[in-house]
Amino acid sequence: MSDERSAGLRSRLVDVGVELVTSEGVQALSLREIARRAGVSHGAPRRHFPTHLELLSAIARRGFEDLAARGAAAIGDGSASPREQLATLGRVYLDFAFTNRGMHELMFRHDLLDSGRLGLREASLPVFGLLVDLVGRARPDVDARHVAGALLANLYGIAQLWTWGSLQLTTGAVDFAPLLRTALDAHLGRDEP
Repeated sequence: MSDERSAGLRSRLVDVGVELVTSEGVQALSLREIARRAGVSHGAPRRHFPTHLELLSAIARRGFEDLAARGAAAIGDGSASPREQLATLGRVYLDFAFTNRGMHELMFRHDLLDSGRLGLREASLPVFGLLVDLVGRARPDVDARHVAGALLANLYGIAQLWTWGSLQLTTGAVDFAPLLRTALDAHLGRDEP
């Protein structure tokens, strides 16, 4: 198989995986189903992705790239205050999590992130790096990596609990904006009116 054809098939397998996780969730991401939808034999993915985890990692990498692009586009030229940019980034993250539930779940699977040879950890760093930078500018008095990590964990928790309906039930919230504002206040200090 030529290098060009091989790269094309590799990309097609990832594209199919992205479509599948978006429409049907993580549980639908079997090698056999991806191969079937890509129109290749069930053994073909193994030539490009020797393990199932490598294919899942390539699919999740696309999610991180998409999230990073959405965040950068939403922040724009960076002229807003760091706190305003963090609020924007938080909204982008939560919107992404709500509209891409399967991808969001896949992106944060520990077995994929923990497998360093798959490169997924590196794919997750630009989003986290932006978060660290903005937290550091908003709160120069703290360890920005720790506060950014706590904020990311808080946003992830909001996304999961909102998706399950738990936060609506317990807080009576009809949208996530007050929860995001409260998370930012908790991690950055209260915003002055």
